[in-house]
Amino acid sequence: MSVRIVPSSPGLLASFRECLDVVAREQRFLALLAAPPEEAVRAFATANLANGGVQFFAVDGERVVGWADVMPNDLPTLRHRGGLGIGVLPQYRGRGIGPQLLRSVIDAAFANGITRIELEVREDNAEAIRLYEAFGFEHEGRRRAAMRFPDELHDCLAMSLLKDD
Repeated sequence: MSVRIVPSSPGLLASFRECLDVVAREQRFLALLAAPPEEAVRAFATANLANGGVQFFAVDGERVVGWADVMPNDLPTLRHRGGLGIGVLPQYRGRGIGPQLLRSVIDAAFANGITRIELEVREDNAEAIRLYEAFGFEHEGRRRAAMRFPDELHDCLAMSLLKDD
């Protein structure tokens, strides 16, 4: 496998958008049903990095096949908190890419001053839940009927990871 984990870069954002779109259209893992336009993806990535967030890509050749990012909260009293986003193309799942992305983004987020990483995951996404638990994320509660795809409601689990002091 020639997949490598690299920091986000402007030259990979179009490919990231394509990857994001494939995962979003599965309507199982993300709150998106499709990727936003490329300009919006570029604006998100640029703003996230400028705001102290982090983003990594799994790249096969020049193609983004997965990503992970942590976006810090904008409010001054909540700046220590960051929201996790992660996804991998279907044909690349089960190859250890998710854990590599997660390790990279957690380490970088903690190094950037984020001390609490939060996520929301559909309760039926057992594989992702196991991954998050393996990295030390703890369950904080259930959000009932939190996602609708498009007419099917799903509960989500709230989880978080705190930086060890």
